[in-house]
Amino acid sequence: MIVGYARVSSSGQSLDVQLAALAAAGAEKIFSEKQSGSHASNRAALQDALEFVREGDELICVRLDRLARSVSDLLTICERLVAKGVSFRCIDQAGIDVTSSSGRLMLTMLGAVAAFENDIRRERQRDGIEAAKVAGVYRGGKARIDPEAIRALRADGLGPSEIAAKLKIGRASVYRILANSAAAARGNAI
Repeated sequence: MIVGYARVSSSGQSLDVQLAALAAAGAEKIFSEKQSGSHASNRAALQDALEFVREGDELICVRLDRLARSVSDLLTICERLVAKGVSFRCIDQAGIDVTSSSGRLMLTMLGAVAAFENDIRRERQRDGIEAAKVAGVYRGGKARIDPEAIRALRADGLGPSEIAAKLKIGRASVYRILANSAAAARGNAI
């Protein structure tokens, strides 16, 4: 059986291109997720795919960086596949045979290049943020929590746990905003 795995890093990204490529490559079952690729152990769909595959199956993905972001994760995943008798194929980087020494060497080199590209991208992003801060145009990320909504719910008599559940945020955030509001109120009263 050919089993596919697709991943994008954030919920705003689309899996459609990867899913179509996996289907075109013959994947009979596809595991997909919208999750950061920083650690393989944090990705439920990947773990499900690794548990699902059986001897004689083939796991495929579109690009190596969709499977793993670090060489160590990549090698660990491939060792797990080899131990189960499962082959691995990467659609965009063909010719990788994880059962041979030369295939593992190629896999390691491609994984190292992918990790290097990721590091370079992060450095460019950091440099851009620093330049924007110096220019005074960096505003940071979009606010995800509305302090006014928290204060309004508190004024309606809801406790911090109820507020957190209702707004789908952490209780610590509720406590922090309520404490900041109380401190600001005390500062204005003086």
